[in-house]
Amino acid sequence: MFRSFILLRLVLLTLALSGIVPGAAVAKEKSSPLVVVAKAHTGEVIRQVPLSGTVTAVRDARLSSEVRGQVKTVRVEVGDAVEAGKPLLELDREVEELTLERLQAATQQSQVELADSRRRYDDAKRLRKQNSISENELRLAETEVNVNRAILRQRQAEEKLQQARVDRHTLRAPFSGVITERLTESGEWIEPGDAVLNLVAVDRLRIEFHVPQEYYSAIDDATTLDITLDALPDSEFRANIDAIVPFSDPDSRTFLLHATIDTGKDRITPGMSVHGKLNLDTGTDGVVISRDAILRYPDGRVTVWVIEPGSEPPTVTEKRVVTGKGFKGMVPVRKGMAAGDVVVVQGNESLKEGQQVRIHQPK
Repeated sequence: MFRSFILLRLVLLTLALSGIVPGAAVAKEKSSPLVVVAKAHTGEVIRQVPLSGTVTAVRDARLSSEVRGQVKTVRVEVGDAVEAGKPLLELDREVEELTLERLQAATQQSQVELADSRRRYDDAKRLRKQNSISENELRLAETEVNVNRAILRQRQAEEKLQQARVDRHTLRAPFSGVITERLTESGEWIEPGDAVLNLVAVDRLRIEFHVPQEYYSAIDDATTLDITLDALPDSEFRANIDAIVPFSDPDSRTFLLHATIDTGKDRITPGMSVHGKLNLDTGTDGVVISRDAILRYPDGRVTVWVIEPGSEPPTVTEKRVVTGKGFKGMVPVRKGMAAGDVVVVQGNESLKEGQQVRIHQPK
C-alpha cells in the first residue's frame, strides 16, 4: 500500500515536470493574457495638419444711421433676436415731418392748378372749333397745362425725397439676426456712419482657419477636414471646405480657409474656439497600423508587440519601429514592419518577450 502511494507520487511528479499534468495546460492557458490584435496593411498615407479657428457669422454688421440727429428711442437690447425690417432705433424727426407736410401741401396745390389748367385747355379747344379764339390762344392754354404738369412732378419728387429723409430717421434691421452690441442711448446726437448697434446673423455660420501658406497648393476637392469644438469636446465633425481665400497674409504667412459644419441639435455661436485636422493626401502608400499598437518609451524607443508567425499557442515578440505622423487613428510605419504582420492593439501594456497570449475573438 505504501509502495503504491510512493509510485503514484512519482508518476504525478513526472507528469508535472513534463507539463502534462491533467488540468495544468488548461490552467496555463487561462493565465495567458487576453489581447486584441489587428493586421498591418498597406494604405494611403495622409498628412494631418492641426489648425485653430473660430466660428464666425457670414453676416455681421455694425449698423449706423444715414442721417444725423438726436436718438429718440432705442427699441432693442443686447441679445434680442430681430427679423429683417424690424425698427431698431428712432431719431427725432419733428422738423423733417413739418417739412414733409409743407411739401405735401405744395403738391396738392399743384394738383389743383393742373386740373384747372386742363379745364381751361378743354374750353379753349371747344372755342377754337367754333373759331371763337385764335390758334395762339389755344397753344398758350396747352403750354399752361404742360408747365403745371412739370411743376407737379417736381413737387411730387421733392415730397418723395423728403419722405425718404423722414423714413431714414428709423433704423431697420437689414437682415434677421441677434443684437450683440448697443452703442448708443436715447438723447445722444449721432452723425451718419456712427456705429449704434451690432447685428449678427446666426442662421448661417462658418469657421475661419488661418492655414500656413505652405499647404495652399496641397488642398484640393478631395481634401477633408475634421473639426472639434471646445464647447463640444466629445464630438468630432466632418466639415465642408467652402472657400479658400487666395490671399496670403504677409505678416503671418497664412491664407484664409472657410468651412461649414452640421452639428445637428448641438448649438454653436459666433466666437467659439475650434480645432481642426486638415487631411492632406501625400500621394504615397505605406504600411499603416492602429495608433493603439504603438508603445513609446522615455528613452525614445518606439515599439509594437507582434504575434510570432505560425506560433501555436500564439506568442508575442517586441519589434522596434520607426513611425511617421499619425492620422485618423492610424500611424504609418516607415521601418520595422511589413504588411500582414499581426500586432497587438489592446492588452499590450505589460507583455513579455516570448509570452503566450490568448487572442480575443469578437462575437
